[in-house]
Amino acid sequence: MSSVIASTRLSVLDRSRTREGYDGPAALRDTVRLAQELEALGYHRFWVSEHHSVPGVAGSAPTVLAAAVAAATSAIRVGTGGVMLPNHQPLVVAEQFGVLESLFPGRIDMGLGRSVGFTDGIRRALGRDKKDAEDFAGQLEELLGWFTGEQTAHPQVHARPAEGLRVPPFLLATGEGAQIAAAAGLPLVIGDIRGRERMLAAIDRYRREFRRSPWSEQPYVVVSGTVVIAATEAEARRLLMPEAWALAYSRTHGVFPPLVPPERIEELTMTEKGRGFYESGLRGHIAGTQEQVAHALEAVVKDSGADEVLVTTSTYDRAALLDSFRGLAGIAGLTSCDA
Repeated sequence: MSSVIASTRLSVLDRSRTREGYDGPAALRDTVRLAQELEALGYHRFWVSEHHSVPGVAGSAPTVLAAAVAAATSAIRVGTGGVMLPNHQPLVVAEQFGVLESLFPGRIDMGLGRSVGFTDGIRRALGRDKKDAEDFAGQLEELLGWFTGEQTAHPQVHARPAEGLRVPPFLLATGEGAQIAAAAGLPLVIGDIRGRERMLAAIDRYRREFRRSPWSEQPYVVVSGTVVIAATEAEARRLLMPEAWALAYSRTHGVFPPLVPPERIEELTMTEKGRGFYESGLRGHIAGTQEQVAHALEAVVKDSGADEVLVTTSTYDRAALLDSFRGLAGIAGLTSCDA
């Protein structure tokens, strides 16, 4: 057990990745089962994500999926990592989280991002445009105002049952987004840990510019990224291969695909450009044996001063993924959902 990691909350974001041979519904059921398993291991919170029209991701409705996860668990905190606010009307987002908090009081987190649909076609289908992300700070202010009853954009309109409820907001950000989190006085979720210097610079600025708010008295930093534990370095690398290949494929084909097993990837012929993206996708993660990961993760926590680590690992082999999470729980000495 690492004392540094033991004093840092450990949480998980599962993106409901689809896998070759398994459909989207199977991926969503896998997400719910994983949440139950991680609750038993003592992880602090479990988040789900939002993606639209992506073959490799089944999680398109995060608040709906969060409701399923919360209903299948009893103590672990449940939330979104995150709802992409520019894709939605703030009132609707407030109403959805108000319903979640009403059904599962004291367990819901509202993780928010500023991305808008990935392609022009998706944005049109959502009724959005790239410019809709430009006023994210204003959208955020309106959203929080629906909870406090202080929003002024729509007089005499109220978010029911959100108004008066306290759903902890978190801001997913890099760069400029960290400044928005600081100005709004919100906890910051920042990744990924591969871009260490950029991440640390953004965290430093966030802490310098943080303003106390009704939502948070002081800065709170969650660092996110891939963490993989296996019996050997070689086995850990194999667990990284499916996501690295999917990323490389998306960079060369414009489509993020389902995960495929490592043995299929080893048989593939890649272009020089594709191979470069693939090898890049394998580098910089925290991966290896339990001892190696403990050492590397301690360094990240010490360098960043993180209050929490949000693990975002995806791989084809779900059993090996759970074993990795078990190993990480052992490093942290997790015993309950209040870890």
